[in-house]
Amino acid sequence: MKVPFPDDIPALDRLGRVHFVGIGGAALSGIARIMLARGATVSGSDAVDSATLQALRELGADCFVGHDAAHAAGAGTVVVSTAVKDDNPEVLAARRAETRLWPRSAAMVCVMAGHTVLAVAGTHGKTTTTSLLAVSLGAAGLDPSYTLGADLSATDSNAHAGTDDLFVAEADESDGAFLRYAPTGAVVTNVEADHLDHYGTEAAYYAAFSTFLGTIRPGGYLVAGVDDPGASRLAAEAVGRGLETVRVGIGPQSDVRVVDLKLHGAGSGFAVERAGERLGRVELQIPGRHYVLDAAAALAAGLRTGAPFDDLARGLATYTGARRRMERKGEAGGVRVYDSYAHHPTEIRSDLQAARTIVGDGRLVVCFQPHLASRTRIFATAMGQALSAADAVVVTDVYLAREAAETGVSGRLVADAVALPVELVRYRPHLGDVPGALADLVGAGDLVLTLGAGDVTDVGPRLLAMLATSTREVRQ
Repeated sequence: MKVPFPDDIPALDRLGRVHFVGIGGAALSGIARIMLARGATVSGSDAVDSATLQALRELGADCFVGHDAAHAAGAGTVVVSTAVKDDNPEVLAARRAETRLWPRSAAMVCVMAGHTVLAVAGTHGKTTTTSLLAVSLGAAGLDPSYTLGADLSATDSNAHAGTDDLFVAEADESDGAFLRYAPTGAVVTNVEADHLDHYGTEAAYYAAFSTFLGTIRPGGYLVAGVDDPGASRLAAEAVGRGLETVRVGIGPQSDVRVVDLKLHGAGSGFAVERAGERLGRVELQIPGRHYVLDAAAALAAGLRTGAPFDDLARGLATYTGARRRMERKGEAGGVRVYDSYAHHPTEIRSDLQAARTIVGDGRLVVCFQPHLASRTRIFATAMGQALSAADAVVVTDVYLAREAAETGVSGRLVADAVALPVELVRYRPHLGDVPGALADLVGAGDLVLTLGAGDVTDVGPRLLAMLATSTREVRQ
C-alpha cells in the first residue's frame, strides 16, 4: 500500500513504540534492528513466522504472526511495508486512532538522521554492492551503520547500528523511496527499466534516477557503473551538473578500472587501476562478472571515503556473500544446489553466466519463479530468452506478492519463450510439484539454480532432502 511521506520526521526517542506491519520483510526488519539497537521499543507482525521474526524477538521486539488490530494498539508510530494491503486491520486501526503512519522510507530517514549517508542504488546489484561496501569499510577500521536487502552469510543479519558517522544504505527505487535519503555519496550500479507497475514507462523510471542525482547533498559525489548504458548516461548528466563523478567499470572510460579479470569456479579476481596507476589486486569468494563490477563500485566508494586500498581489498576478500545471492544451499547425490534472487532478465542472464563458471562438466538446470504479474507480462519473452542459456529449465507460476493476478499472465508465458527442446522445459505451476520435476532432470555432477524473488527459495532444500533420501548423504 502507499502511505504518504510525512512533513515532519521526529527523532527516534519521540516515536513511542514503533510497530512494523510486515516486519519480516528485508527492508522493515533491517530498520527494526537498527531501532532496537538504539533503544527503541519495537513490535511488529507478519503473515507467517520466520527465522527473521525469531531473531527480532531475541533482540527484544514483540513479533506477532498474523495481522490483528490489537497488535497496533497503543503504538506511537506504525510503519507499513509496500506489500501490505489497504484493508490490513492494523493499518485501519492506526488510521482510526490517528496514530502516526509512515512508509518505510520515513523510518529509514529517521534512523539515518545525523549520519553521513552513502546510498547504493541501481536496478541490479544493490544488496551485494551495499554489503561489500559495509564489509570493506569495516576492514578499514570503520564501524558504519548499514541496512541491506538480505542477511549477510557471515552474520545472519541485514543491519548493524555502528558507532561511526557513516550510514551505508541500500536505496530501493521500486516505489521511489530512494528519493528521500539525501545522501552525501551515492552509488548507482546500473539503470535498466524495471518496476513499471510503479513508474509506468521506461522514461519515467530513468527520470527517477535523474531526480535522485538532485538529492545528493552539496559537495557530495556519485559513483557510477559506466559499463551499463543507463548508468553511463546518468554519469554524463551528473558531470554536466557539476557533480563530482567517479566512473567505474571495465571499459577505458572508467576512472576506477577493472583490469586483468579472472573468473575461476566459485570465485573471481581482478586488478584495479585509477588514473592509469595500478592500485593492486582484489580476490573475491563470489562468482561472476556482475559481482566483480559490484565489488569495484564498492571499492571506488570506499576509496572516496579515504579508506586505504589495501584495507578495502582485504575486506572484499573476506566477503562470503548474502542470502539468496548465488547462495550455495548444499549437495546431495552429486547434485549441487544454489539459490539466487534474480527476477529480471538481465539478472537471470548474469547469474546463469556465473553458474557456468561453477558447474564444470555437469549440466546447469534452472528453476525459475516469475515475480509480479506486471513484470511477467512485460518481460516474459526476455526472461525465457535469458533462461535459454541453461541446459534444462523448470518454470513455476507467478509469485504475485503485492499484486493481483492478471488474466492470461502466468509462468507459461516464460516457459513458452525458452529456446530449448520441449523435453528440457517443464512448466509446473504448483511449487509443490517442482522438486520432483527437478529430481527427474538432474544427475551427478549437475548444478541446480533456483531463481526468483518469491518462495522458490524453498525448493532447493526440499530437492536436497529428496535426493538425500536415495543417496543417504548431504554435504553442506
